Amino acid sequence: MTRVLVLLLVVLTALLHLGAGGAGPGDLLAVADGRPATLDERILWELGLPRLVTAALAGAALGVAGHLLQTSLRNQLAAPELTAVNPGAVLGVLAATTFGLVSPDSALGGLGAALLGGVLGGAVTWLLSAGGGPGRAVIAGLLGSALMGGLVTLLLAYQPGRFGNVLRWLVGSVEGRVWDHLVIAVWWIPLWLCVAWAATAVTTLLQGGDQHAASLGLAPRRARLAVLGIAVALIACAASLAGAIAFVGLVVPHAARRLTGGPGGHVPAAALLGAVALVGADAAAQVLTRLIAGTELGHRLGLPAGVITALAGAAVLVAIVYREKNP
Repeated sequence: MTRVLVLLLVVLTALLHLGAGGAGPGDLLAVADGRPATLDERILWELGLPRLVTAALAGAALGVAGHLLQTSLRNQLAAPELTAVNPGAVLGVLAATTFGLVSPDSALGGLGAALLGGVLGGAVTWLLSAGGGPGRAVIAGLLGSALMGGLVTLLLAYQPGRFGNVLRWLVGSVEGRVWDHLVIAVWWIPLWLCVAWAATAVTTLLQGGDQHAASLGLAPRRARLAVLGIAVALIACAASLAGAIAFVGLVVPHAARRLTGGPGGHVPAAALLGAVALVGADAAAQVLTRLIAGTELGHRLGLPAGVITALAGAAVLVAIVYREKNP
Protein backbone atom coordinates (compact mmCIF):
# COMPACT_ATOMS: atom_id res chain seq x y z
CA MET A 1 0.00 0.00 0.00
CA THR A 2 2.83 2.39 0.87
CA ARG A 3 4.50 1.76 -2.50
CA VAL A 4 1.28 2.54 -4.34
CA LEU A 5 0.87 5.79 -2.43
CA VAL A 6 4.45 6.82 -3.15
CA LEU A 7 4.06 6.08 -6.87
CA LEU A 8 0.77 8.03 -6.90
CA LEU A 9 2.57 10.92 -5.20
CA VAL A 10 5.26 10.81 -7.90
CA VAL A 11 2.68 11.02 -10.71
CA LEU A 12 0.72 13.82 -9.03
CA THR A 13 3.87 15.82 -8.36
CA ALA A 14 4.97 15.45 -11.99
CA LEU A 15 1.58 16.69 -13.22
CA LEU A 16 1.71 19.56 -10.75
CA HIS A 17 5.18 20.50 -12.01
CA LEU A 18 4.06 20.56 -15.64
CA GLY A 19 0.96 22.52 -14.69
CA ALA A 20 3.06 25.05 -12.82
CA GLY A 21 5.01 25.56 -16.03
CA GLY A 22 1.80 26.39 -17.89
CA ALA A 23 1.16 23.06 -19.61
CA GLY A 24 -2.40 21.75 -19.92
CA PRO A 25 -3.75 18.21 -20.45
CA GLY A 26 -4.08 18.88 -24.17
CA ASP A 27 -0.42 19.84 -24.46
CA LEU A 28 0.65 16.66 -22.67
CA LEU A 29 -1.36 14.47 -25.04
CA ALA A 30 -0.11 16.40 -28.06
CA VAL A 31 3.58 15.85 -27.29
CA ALA A 32 3.14 12.18 -26.38
CA ASP A 33 4.33 11.18 -29.87
CA GLY A 34 7.42 13.40 -29.64
CA ARG A 35 6.31 15.66 -32.51
CA PRO A 36 5.06 18.96 -31.04
CA ALA A 37 3.28 21.28 -33.46
CA THR A 38 2.23 24.52 -31.75
CA LEU A 39 4.47 26.95 -29.87
CA ASP A 40 3.12 25.85 -26.48
CA GLU A 41 3.75 22.22 -27.35
CA ARG A 42 7.31 22.96 -28.46
CA ILE A 43 7.98 24.88 -25.23
CA LEU A 44 6.69 21.92 -23.24
CA TRP A 45 8.77 19.43 -25.22
CA GLU A 46 12.00 21.43 -25.37
CA LEU A 47 11.93 23.08 -21.91
CA GLY A 48 9.15 21.78 -19.66
CA LEU A 49 9.78 18.05 -19.93
CA PRO A 50 13.61 18.28 -19.73
CA ARG A 51 13.22 20.45 -16.63
CA LEU A 52 10.94 17.86 -15.05
CA VAL A 53 13.29 14.98 -15.90
CA THR A 54 16.28 16.95 -14.60
CA ALA A 55 14.55 17.61 -11.26
CA ALA A 56 13.46 13.97 -10.94
CA LEU A 57 16.90 12.53 -11.74
CA ALA A 58 18.82 14.98 -9.57
CA GLY A 59 16.40 14.52 -6.65
CA ALA A 60 16.56 10.73 -6.87
CA ALA A 61 20.37 10.82 -7.01
CA LEU A 62 20.65 13.10 -3.98
CA GLY A 63 18.11 11.11 -1.96
CA VAL A 64 19.94 7.82 -2.50
CA ALA A 65 23.38 9.40 -2.07
CA GLY A 66 22.28 10.79 1.29
CA HIS A 67 21.08 7.35 2.32
CA LEU A 68 24.42 5.81 1.35
CA LEU A 69 26.36 8.43 3.28
CA GLN A 70 24.25 8.11 6.41
CA THR A 71 24.38 4.32 6.50
CA SER A 72 28.04 3.85 5.57
CA LEU A 73 29.27 6.60 7.92
CA ARG A 74 26.72 5.66 10.63
CA ASN A 75 25.73 9.28 11.08
CA GLN A 76 22.22 10.58 10.54
CA LEU A 77 23.54 14.08 9.76
CA ALA A 78 25.73 12.96 6.87
CA ALA A 79 24.56 14.52 3.60
CA PRO A 80 26.06 15.49 0.22
CA GLU A 81 26.31 19.15 1.20
CA LEU A 82 27.77 18.37 4.64
CA THR A 83 30.51 15.98 3.53
CA ALA A 84 32.17 18.37 1.03
CA VAL A 85 31.18 16.11 -1.88
CA ASN A 86 28.44 18.35 -3.30
CA PRO A 87 30.44 21.58 -2.78
CA GLY A 88 33.43 19.87 -4.33
CA ALA A 89 31.40 18.79 -7.37
CA VAL A 90 30.10 22.33 -7.84
CA LEU A 91 33.65 23.65 -7.47
CA GLY A 92 34.79 21.22 -10.17
CA VAL A 93 32.14 22.40 -12.63
CA LEU A 94 32.76 26.08 -11.93
CA ALA A 95 36.56 25.73 -12.16
CA ALA A 96 36.37 23.81 -15.44
CA THR A 97 34.02 26.33 -17.04
CA THR A 98 35.81 29.40 -15.61
CA PHE A 99 39.18 28.37 -17.07
CA GLY A 100 37.66 27.23 -20.35
CA LEU A 101 38.44 23.56 -19.87
CA VAL A 102 34.82 22.50 -20.36
CA SER A 103 31.96 24.06 -22.28
CA PRO A 104 29.06 25.10 -19.99
CA ASP A 105 26.69 23.09 -22.21
CA SER A 106 28.80 19.92 -22.33
CA ALA A 107 27.02 17.11 -20.49
CA LEU A 108 30.05 14.79 -20.51
CA GLY A 109 32.52 17.54 -19.63
CA GLY A 110 30.31 18.81 -16.80
CA LEU A 111 29.95 15.33 -15.37
CA GLY A 112 33.70 14.69 -15.56
CA ALA A 113 34.51 17.99 -13.84
CA ALA A 114 31.89 17.33 -11.16
CA LEU A 115 33.28 13.85 -10.55
CA LEU A 116 36.80 15.18 -10.06
CA GLY A 117 35.56 17.90 -7.73
CA GLY A 118 33.36 15.50 -5.79
CA VAL A 119 36.24 13.08 -5.32
CA LEU A 120 38.42 15.98 -4.13
CA GLY A 121 35.81 17.09 -1.61
CA GLY A 122 35.21 13.55 -0.39
CA ALA A 123 38.95 12.91 -0.09
CA VAL A 124 39.40 16.03 2.03
CA THR A 125 36.64 14.88 4.38
CA TRP A 126 38.06 11.35 4.50
CA LEU A 127 41.55 12.60 5.39
CA LEU A 128 40.30 15.03 8.03
CA SER A 129 38.16 12.37 9.69
CA ALA A 130 40.76 9.59 9.58
CA GLY A 131 40.81 7.62 12.81
CA GLY A 132 37.73 9.34 14.22
CA GLY A 133 34.15 8.23 14.77
CA PRO A 134 30.89 9.29 13.12
CA GLY A 135 30.88 12.61 14.97
CA ARG A 136 34.30 13.51 13.63
CA ALA A 137 33.15 12.70 10.10
CA VAL A 138 30.48 15.40 10.29
CA ILE A 139 32.95 17.97 11.65
CA ALA A 140 35.44 17.05 8.94
CA GLY A 141 32.69 17.34 6.34
CA LEU A 142 31.82 20.83 7.53
CA LEU A 143 35.47 21.86 7.38
CA GLY A 144 35.84 20.35 3.92
CA SER A 145 32.68 22.09 2.73
CA ALA A 146 33.99 25.39 4.06
CA LEU A 147 37.24 24.82 2.18
CA MET A 148 35.39 24.08 -1.07
CA GLY A 149 33.25 27.17 -0.53
CA GLY A 150 36.36 29.27 -0.02
CA LEU A 151 37.80 28.04 -3.31
CA VAL A 152 34.54 28.93 -5.06
CA THR A 153 34.83 32.44 -3.60
CA LEU A 154 38.34 32.67 -5.05
CA LEU A 155 36.93 31.77 -8.47
CA LEU A 156 34.35 34.52 -8.15
CA ALA A 157 37.07 36.97 -7.16
CA TYR A 158 39.07 35.85 -10.20
CA GLN A 159 36.16 36.75 -12.53
CA PRO A 160 33.63 38.80 -10.53
CA GLY A 161 31.62 39.58 -13.65
CA ARG A 162 30.59 35.91 -13.87
CA PHE A 163 28.71 35.94 -10.55
CA GLY A 164 25.31 36.17 -12.22
CA ASN A 165 26.13 33.20 -14.45
CA VAL A 166 27.30 30.95 -11.61
CA LEU A 167 24.55 31.86 -9.14
CA ARG A 168 22.40 28.96 -10.36
CA TRP A 169 25.22 26.56 -9.45
CA LEU A 170 25.72 28.05 -6.00
CA VAL A 171 22.03 28.02 -5.05
CA GLY A 172 20.81 25.06 -7.12
CA SER A 173 18.41 25.25 -10.04
CA VAL A 174 17.01 23.03 -12.80
CA GLU A 175 15.86 25.92 -14.97
CA GLY A 176 17.16 26.06 -18.51
CA ARG A 177 17.98 22.38 -18.82
CA VAL A 178 17.28 20.86 -22.26
CA TRP A 179 17.51 17.34 -23.66
CA ASP A 180 21.17 17.82 -24.67
CA HIS A 181 22.08 18.31 -21.00
CA LEU A 182 20.52 14.94 -20.14
CA VAL A 183 22.21 12.64 -22.65
CA ILE A 184 24.56 11.28 -19.95
CA ALA A 185 22.35 11.62 -16.87
CA VAL A 186 19.41 9.61 -18.25
CA TRP A 187 21.48 6.43 -18.07
CA TRP A 188 24.21 7.39 -15.57
CA ILE A 189 21.91 8.06 -12.61
CA PRO A 190 19.60 5.03 -13.12
CA LEU A 191 22.70 2.82 -13.47
CA TRP A 192 24.19 3.96 -10.17
CA LEU A 193 20.80 3.79 -8.47
CA CYS A 194 20.67 0.12 -9.41
CA VAL A 195 24.23 -0.37 -8.12
CA ALA A 196 23.24 1.31 -4.84
CA TRP A 197 20.22 -0.98 -4.52
CA ALA A 198 22.40 -4.02 -5.21
CA ALA A 199 24.75 -2.87 -2.43
CA THR A 200 21.98 -2.87 0.19
CA ALA A 201 23.46 -5.84 2.04
CA VAL A 202 26.83 -4.08 2.28
CA THR A 203 25.37 -0.82 3.60
CA THR A 204 23.25 -2.74 6.11
CA LEU A 205 26.35 -4.46 7.50
CA LEU A 206 28.28 -1.18 7.65
CA GLN A 207 25.44 0.43 9.53
CA GLY A 208 25.85 -2.20 12.23
CA GLY A 209 29.45 -1.15 12.89
CA ASP A 210 32.88 -2.16 11.64
CA GLN A 211 33.33 -5.00 14.13
CA HIS A 212 29.98 -6.48 13.19
CA ALA A 213 30.78 -6.22 9.47
CA ALA A 214 34.26 -7.74 9.92
CA SER A 215 32.85 -10.64 11.95
CA LEU A 216 30.65 -11.49 8.97
CA GLY A 217 33.58 -11.47 6.54
CA LEU A 218 33.27 -7.94 5.14
CA ALA A 219 36.31 -5.66 4.93
CA PRO A 220 34.71 -2.49 6.32
CA ARG A 221 37.23 0.07 5.06
CA ARG A 222 37.19 -1.17 1.48
CA ALA A 223 33.43 -1.63 1.53
CA ARG A 224 32.90 1.89 2.87
CA LEU A 225 35.14 3.34 0.14
CA ALA A 226 33.11 1.48 -2.48
CA VAL A 227 29.80 2.75 -1.09
CA LEU A 228 31.16 6.29 -0.88
CA GLY A 229 32.29 5.95 -4.49
CA ILE A 230 28.71 5.14 -5.51
CA ALA A 231 27.50 8.19 -3.56
CA VAL A 232 30.07 10.43 -5.27
CA ALA A 233 29.00 9.17 -8.71
CA LEU A 234 25.38 10.10 -7.94
CA ILE A 235 26.16 13.44 -6.30
CA ALA A 236 28.49 14.53 -9.11
CA CYS A 237 25.89 13.93 -11.79
CA ALA A 238 23.20 15.71 -9.76
CA ALA A 239 25.55 18.67 -9.25
CA SER A 240 26.43 18.81 -12.94
CA LEU A 241 22.70 19.10 -13.68
CA ALA A 242 21.34 21.25 -10.87
CA GLY A 243 24.21 22.68 -8.83
CA ALA A 244 24.26 22.80 -5.04
CA ILE A 245 20.78 21.57 -4.10
CA ALA A 246 20.62 21.49 -0.30
CA PHE A 247 18.75 19.35 2.24
CA VAL A 248 17.30 16.77 -0.18
CA GLY A 249 20.13 14.35 0.63
CA LEU A 250 19.79 15.06 4.34
CA VAL A 251 16.03 14.88 4.92
CA VAL A 252 14.81 12.38 2.31
CA PRO A 253 16.69 9.32 3.68
CA HIS A 254 15.02 9.79 7.08
CA ALA A 255 11.58 9.84 5.45
CA ALA A 256 12.46 6.79 3.32
CA ARG A 257 13.46 4.75 6.36
CA ARG A 258 10.26 5.72 8.16
CA LEU A 259 8.06 4.67 5.23
CA THR A 260 9.73 1.33 4.52
CA GLY A 261 10.08 -1.62 6.84
CA GLY A 262 13.15 -3.58 5.77
CA PRO A 263 16.41 -2.18 4.37
CA GLY A 264 15.64 -3.61 0.93
CA GLY A 265 13.14 -0.84 0.28
CA HIS A 266 15.25 2.08 1.49
CA VAL A 267 17.01 2.81 -1.80
CA PRO A 268 13.87 2.76 -4.02
CA ALA A 269 11.99 4.84 -1.45
CA ALA A 270 14.83 7.35 -1.18
CA ALA A 271 14.98 7.63 -4.98
CA LEU A 272 11.24 8.20 -5.38
CA LEU A 273 10.96 10.60 -2.45
CA GLY A 274 14.04 12.50 -3.59
CA ALA A 275 12.49 12.91 -7.04
CA VAL A 276 9.21 14.07 -5.48
CA ALA A 277 11.02 16.53 -3.21
CA LEU A 278 12.98 18.29 -5.94
CA VAL A 279 10.19 18.17 -8.55
CA GLY A 280 7.79 19.59 -5.96
CA ALA A 281 10.29 22.27 -4.94
CA ASP A 282 10.77 23.33 -8.55
CA ALA A 283 7.01 23.42 -9.08
CA ALA A 284 6.68 25.68 -6.04
CA ALA A 285 9.52 27.85 -7.36
CA GLN A 286 7.73 28.26 -10.70
CA VAL A 287 4.44 29.17 -9.01
CA LEU A 288 6.12 31.75 -6.76
CA THR A 289 8.02 33.18 -9.71
CA ARG A 290 4.72 33.64 -11.55
CA LEU A 291 3.19 35.33 -8.52
CA ILE A 292 5.96 37.94 -8.33
CA ALA A 293 6.26 38.32 -12.10
CA GLY A 294 4.17 41.50 -12.11
CA THR A 295 6.21 43.20 -9.41
CA GLU A 296 9.44 45.18 -9.72
CA LEU A 297 11.25 42.36 -7.97
CA GLY A 298 9.85 39.86 -10.43
CA HIS A 299 11.72 41.46 -13.32
CA ARG A 300 15.02 40.60 -11.66
CA LEU A 301 14.27 37.43 -9.73
CA GLY A 302 13.37 33.92 -10.79
CA LEU A 303 13.25 31.70 -7.76
CA PRO A 304 15.51 28.64 -8.10
CA ALA A 305 14.49 25.27 -6.68
CA GLY A 306 17.47 25.31 -4.33
CA VAL A 307 15.93 28.16 -2.34
CA ILE A 308 12.74 26.14 -1.79
CA THR A 309 14.60 22.98 -0.74
CA ALA A 310 16.76 24.98 1.68
CA LEU A 311 13.77 26.66 3.34
CA ALA A 312 11.66 23.49 3.45
CA GLY A 313 14.58 21.36 4.64
CA ALA A 314 15.40 23.78 7.43
CA ALA A 315 11.76 23.76 8.55
CA VAL A 316 11.68 19.95 8.58
CA LEU A 317 14.88 19.78 10.63
CA VAL A 318 13.49 22.25 13.17
CA ALA A 319 10.35 20.11 13.44
CA ILE A 320 12.41 16.94 13.95
CA VAL A 321 14.53 18.55 16.67
CA TYR A 322 11.43 19.92 18.40
CA ARG A 323 9.74 16.50 18.32
CA GLU A 324 12.80 14.79 19.79
CA LYS A 325 12.96 17.33 22.63
CA ASN A 326 9.20 17.15 23.25
CA PRO A 327 8.19 13.50 22.59
